[in-house]
Amino acid sequence: MTEPDEARDTPLRPFVLTRGRAATRRGLTVDTLLSTAPADAPLRVDAPPQARDLLTLCRRGVLSVAEAAAHLRLPVSVVLVLADDLITSHHLTARAGSTSTAPTPSLLQEVLDGLRQL
Repeated sequence: MTEPDEARDTPLRPFVLTRGRAATRRGLTVDTLLSTAPADAPLRVDAPPQARDLLTLCRRGVLSVAEAAAHLRLPVSVVLVLADDLITSHHLTARAGSTSTAPTPSLLQEVLDGLRQL
């Protein structure tokens, strides 16, 4: 039999954390910016602890989905679903992270020049 601390530290499978969902309804991406919604309604009693942690984290400031996943030590796919649920319940708001799909050639040249100087 395992000790209580060992059982708590055992990671759950991502599909358990997301209740079997793997996709979002809103097309969120890793660079989507998350922030708390103006109305600070309490979470439902059956909200998973990871959703509570995500909401607490976003109360500190705007974070991308990737940053939130790193802080929470969760897969990005799980954070995407949790964020989608919190947006649906009006606890979080989302903004598109980057507006361009590819870096400009001038930016790429600057990066290349900087790397060559190293």
